[in-house]
Amino acid sequence: MSSLEKIAARRIELDQLAEALAKRLAEVDVEREELAVAERVLRRLYEQEAEAAAGAVAPQRVQVAGRSVLKVPHRSEVADAAALPGDYQRMLQIVKAAGGPVMVKDVGAELGIEVAVPGRLEPLRGKLAKLAARGWLHGAGCTNYRTARSRPGRESFAIPP
Repeated sequence: MSSLEKIAARRIELDQLAEALAKRLAEVDVEREELAVAERVLRRLYEQEAEAAAGAVAPQRVQVAGRSVLKVPHRSEVADAAALPGDYQRMLQIVKAAGGPVMVKDVGAELGIEVAVPGRLEPLRGKLAKLAARGWLHGAGCTNYRTARSRPGRESFAIPP
């Protein structure tokens, strides 16, 4: 094979590669345009949601020990429970639905937590105690305070009067 034949063969290879790359570039351009349209639609949806939620109070983030956490405000600081983080709102709904004092294990069972496993309820107990300390719930956690559904040494929570 002569040098001219090698050059011609290489030129044919490069032309084929250029065609394949041009085809792929056209596909990429089409996909980029579709993504741009999707992005505009999502931005409009997010703007509409933000406008709708402008009246509602969103949970506030604060820095604690260098970590960003959701703030659980005192009941006297906000108008309604919408200012609470979502999981706290769910716990509050469960206690309200019970209509009276509720034990931590009952709230845990409602949330789908394995109540039979020791220690699984401790984070939930802490969250409920935080709600009680901030006035959202009435906590009866000490051994000398009993309610109809609690036993000595067991915590129960109810909506304050």
